[in-house]
Amino acid sequence: MKRYVSAAVIALLTVTSLVAQAPKGWRVRPDRSMSASDPDAAGSIKFVTMGTGFHAINPQAAVYWSAANTATGAYTLKGTFTLMKPSDHTNYYGLVFAGSDLEGPNQNYLYFVVAQDGTWLVKRRDGNVATQNVATSASPAVKKPDATGKSVNALEVRVTPKGTEYLVNGTTVHTAPRTGPAAKTDGAYGIRVNHQLEVQIDGFGVSKS
Repeated sequence: MKRYVSAAVIALLTVTSLVAQAPKGWRVRPDRSMSASDPDAAGSIKFVTMGTGFHAINPQAAVYWSAANTATGAYTLKGTFTLMKPSDHTNYYGLVFAGSDLEGPNQNYLYFVVAQDGTWLVKRRDGNVATQNVATSASPAVKKPDATGKSVNALEVRVTPKGTEYLVNGTTVHTAPRTGPAAKTDGAYGIRVNHQLEVQIDGFGVSKS
């Protein structure tokens, strides 16, 4: 007799199988490319403790989070991201917040990320496929790779009762009111790194405003 496994169960098993490659308490959810023109690289995702922070090697895109990390009300989420070397095309990395059901089929979160071409974007992820742009732009505040191929960008999300402020290296690049896809800000927080990237993350955490 044939047995069938639902897509949700397969997704959960995929996440669970990668837990051993993450620091204690952290979870890993791959976000595999569905585009033949922009495929994932070969190899396995690695997310490890390095120094006082974390180090992510991403042949495939992934979200990293700990069930212990949630934020509500007014708070500030920070992280300093060092891109170790540029990929051969634009890929984003940065902060995840306002997350729910991150292991399930109804995953939902906001993410604030930057790329090597000097652009940043804010998106709401809703489900396994759907994404909705909240804002996107280029900014001189976003550091591009230097002669060594590295770039360092300190990202910050400040959630207030009136809205959310997004900063790169101390410069505000966007302010969003509590409306539409940016209305929900309570929930899990973590890190997102797109495919074909290697990133060091330091100073990651939340403080209450």
